[in-house]
Amino acid sequence: MSNRCERAKRPIPYISAATHVLRVDGLVHRPLDLSPHQLRTEFPQHTVTCALQCAGNRRHTMRTLLKEVDGIDWRDGAVMNARWRGPRLRDVLSRAGVSLDDEEERRRAHVAFACFQTKCQDDGWYGGSIALERGMSVEAEVILALDMNDKPLPPSHGFPVRALAPGIAGARSVKWLDRITVQLAESQNYYQQHDYKILPPQATSRELAKKYWPLCPSIQGMPVNSVVCVPTTGDTVVVVAPPARGEKPRVEVRGYALPAGDHGPIVKVEVSADDGRTWTPATLTRGEGAGNWAWTLWRAEVALPPGEGRRVVSRATDRGGNVQSESAEWNFRGVAYNGWGEARGLNVVVAAAGTNGHGCVEENGGGSLMRNVGNTERTVAGH
Repeated sequence: MSNRCERAKRPIPYISAATHVLRVDGLVHRPLDLSPHQLRTEFPQHTVTCALQCAGNRRHTMRTLLKEVDGIDWRDGAVMNARWRGPRLRDVLSRAGVSLDDEEERRRAHVAFACFQTKCQDDGWYGGSIALERGMSVEAEVILALDMNDKPLPPSHGFPVRALAPGIAGARSVKWLDRITVQLAESQNYYQQHDYKILPPQATSRELAKKYWPLCPSIQGMPVNSVVCVPTTGDTVVVVAPPARGEKPRVEVRGYALPAGDHGPIVKVEVSADDGRTWTPATLTRGEGAGNWAWTLWRAEVALPPGEGRRVVSRATDRGGNVQSESAEWNFRGVAYNGWGEARGLNVVVAAAGTNGHGCVEENGGGSLMRNVGNTERTVAGH
């Protein structure tokens, strides 16, 4: 299992923490200029374990099972899980003093995050925003992350400081943070206004999509999801013949699951080897202090007859009662896909008597996302 999952729309900048300044401005009484050292020493530090998921995670599945989409061909690994530490956003904004007394204005206001370090593919800078109410909520645990897994952020994950918004699409957790602005509207950056939106089915091309970009809301929370990591599509699975005649050999299936938005944690994952007619409950594993925002690792054993073309699927349920559906509605950008997790085209082979072949997977050449299910403070990277 890889320990890095890097996603960036621009080159990785290498920034000096000694000279970097984070500007806090907009609708505040006292604009602030804060160094990483001040963020670390002048505010209480908060730790949160959470998964960050690209909105295009599983885009490949939407593309192959439904129809062509527009976007990078992410498979099942555009997600990471880590322990993050830094000051709460609400504490920093409280020092600045949000200058919005009207309740209606506060409800529609946003906190915009911006990075001006390098140009992006589609804009001269990168930005995203979340609702001010969420940024000020204790329960939402939004922080300005300085550390990842008890060490300073690596450059690829936003050193020296990044926004970290648990339960929200990863695009809003802006890395290499330069500015925080309290404003009455969403970020106007390209990646908030013209990407990471679920467009209606009639938007079938870039030209047709232009009409809908300003009409559709930006993705914030992601839907409940689960992924089958072992075995993977096309694998050959070698199993030991069962002791009783007529019994089907059993195959170990493993993967991860993610709750919807604020509705974590995952409370149930089920696995089926007969296209959803019957389901086997999986054993769930969550790291110490995982809280509501982390992924849940799972494993189960299912009976699978020998032969080619076998299929296993998974579905997850979170604390809020959200249940993963069999499929998801197609959208042009291929975002927020959360149909059942699955591994297709499996070749189940029974090993000779006396051999230790139970659950042994022979990779199909593409590799798998999770050959060893370890602690939850790691990442899955299949790309």
